[in-house]
Amino acid sequence: MTRLRWVAGSVAVALVVVGVIGAVTGWHLGADSAVYRAGALALLHGDPLYESMSLPASPPWQPLPFTYPPTAALLFTPLAALPVQVAWGVLAALSVLALAVVVKVCFDCLPTLSGRAWLPAGALLLAFGLEPVWWTITLGQINLILLALIVVDVLVLRGNRWSGVLIGIAAAVKLTPLIFVAHLLVTGRRADAARATGVFLGLQALIFVISPSDVARYWTVAGIDPDRIGRVYWIFNQSLNGLVRRLTFDAGYSTVVAFAIGALLAVPAVLLVRHYHRKTLALQALLVSAGFGLLVSPVSWSHHWVWAVPLLIVLVARASWVPVAIVWLVFLGATVWLTPNGADKEFHWNPLTWTLGNSYVLVPIVVGVWFGVHAWRNRASPAPRTGESRAQAPSKGGTS
Repeated sequence: MTRLRWVAGSVAVALVVVGVIGAVTGWHLGADSAVYRAGALALLHGDPLYESMSLPASPPWQPLPFTYPPTAALLFTPLAALPVQVAWGVLAALSVLALAVVVKVCFDCLPTLSGRAWLPAGALLLAFGLEPVWWTITLGQINLILLALIVVDVLVLRGNRWSGVLIGIAAAVKLTPLIFVAHLLVTGRRADAARATGVFLGLQALIFVISPSDVARYWTVAGIDPDRIGRVYWIFNQSLNGLVRRLTFDAGYSTVVAFAIGALLAVPAVLLVRHYHRKTLALQALLVSAGFGLLVSPVSWSHHWVWAVPLLIVLVARASWVPVAIVWLVFLGATVWLTPNGADKEFHWNPLTWTLGNSYVLVPIVVGVWFGVHAWRNRASPAPRTGESRAQAPSKGGTS
């Protein structure tokens, strides 16, 4: 894994350098990292987080609202000490290192990929070409860091007294990781689920003491205001809710229909998670939960789909080349960028553009069906031998 460490470290250092140069030259870097930093400064200065559609510390070139829970602003406070461009550079560098950790853990879970020293570093380099990855880094988003927290918590910390803590922290930044508390419950890790819930609630209590008005505003108004996140039917919302809204011309009943579809998908998702858990294939089980969570979330922007990275690694390990080709082409081809969108063009797609414009939603459904068929055919086979069971407890080495 020395090559992986070298590649990740080199790219991370380069991104920090770009951030420093950007601070000197005034480059516009990091749309979302600028919002994180502005939210942290607002919390530190006692300014309200949710009273307006922009924050006092937001740069004039990126006046976006703060849409995260107030606990996120608390956790982003270290960014307040940095210029906006350097804050982007630091988050981008941490994202690259987090992605390297994810690649390392995934390879530890898949012994069929062992013995190829160059492969993890190659996988990392190829991952940079996937739209959710490069768009996350470009925006200064937090997705790759949250991905690493969840992967390490579920796959590395099992049986550890800290298991569940990282999921609780991730859920405090974005609520969507709460789906992994359910994953812990489904896989029999009740103590870890309780620990994750406790950390999440503990952080909510802490921020309530610090800024009760922001907490009240978020949970009663801002957190449920769709105008704060943009048009939900926009192509870049790659969730069931977005798909149904595009299909129904944003009808009032769209969310109910999307919720009903999600409820129907929950049954096979739970069965598939339990199947992989019984087979001690923890990474595959985690991917099912992640895909389901992205589908049923009201909003899953295209850059949220960083779970495409571990999915591709699993498919390569299984030599499932047709699914590999489909997933790779969809996420590498950035189909959502190539499809006509904006100005309500989403309501006038033909069958081809509709398929391309909803491809991030359709891919996990197709792959999930493929996983399910494969699981059904192999339901009577014995559990994997020792080599494959490492997926349940990968080695705890670093990215060396």
